[in-house]
Amino acid sequence: MKTAGLRTVHSKDGAIKAAVTGGRVRSCSVPAAALAGVVAIAALPAGAAEDLPPGFVRLADIDASIRQDMRYAGAQNFVGRPVAGYEKPVCILTRAAATALSQAQKRLAADGLSLKVYDCYRPARAVADFGRWARSPDQATKAEFYPAVDKARLFGHGYISGRSGHSRGSTVDLTLVPAGAPGLRGAAGPHGPCTAPEAERAPDDSLDMGTAFDCFDPRAATGHPAIAGAPANNRARLAQAMQAAGFVGYAKEWWHFTLSPEPFPETYFDFPVR
Repeated sequence: MKTAGLRTVHSKDGAIKAAVTGGRVRSCSVPAAALAGVVAIAALPAGAAEDLPPGFVRLADIDASIRQDMRYAGAQNFVGRPVAGYEKPVCILTRAAATALSQAQKRLAADGLSLKVYDCYRPARAVADFGRWARSPDQATKAEFYPAVDKARLFGHGYISGRSGHSRGSTVDLTLVPAGAPGLRGAAGPHGPCTAPEAERAPDDSLDMGTAFDCFDPRAATGHPAIAGAPANNRARLAQAMQAAGFVGYAKEWWHFTLSPEPFPETYFDFPVR
């Protein structure tokens, strides 16, 4: 992982909106107190709650046909509760990423499919929340989200990391659903293991991808040899649609894609999702 440099981005009134420069990963392993001094990122100024930084949009304003099942705004996730910074279940992305995602959606619609997003822009405070959870003794979600992995090894295996590319605004976690699906959203468990057969996993209207979303297991890797048949084909179909729209996948997670090039490759934001 790259060592982060520090850079602040100010609004016209001088309020800090974003900071930290460096590489790309997914969560946080530094203590909250240290994070405040190292990351030094602040929310948008008071009175600007409904505004977004320049270059950011709500996905629904670009393409309302893309399904949204924002897992970190609820309890159906590996933390087992709403995550810090997610005040509303809405997808926020850079305009460039949202526009590219809409292009992928249009191509898939011709085949009777739709994208469904699980996570989009992720505030830096949410990344810190993941880090606190990973260091805690809480194992309430182990049976579902990391059944075969020791929680103490989540950092070492790269499932939880020091920072998240999602905080740059052009990374999205998503799946494919039939265009006529009823819009089923994730409901809090308990559910079967994320690696179990589809009928035993948490209810989802996604095409079968071989594992559930946010499954901390080697089988979540896009090309894992244990995933074959329809799930492997579904992963390939998702990857092809996203690559055609300018996104690059992440080998360890079939659901994770980043626009390339992205508008803010060195900036990590921390405004809340609302």
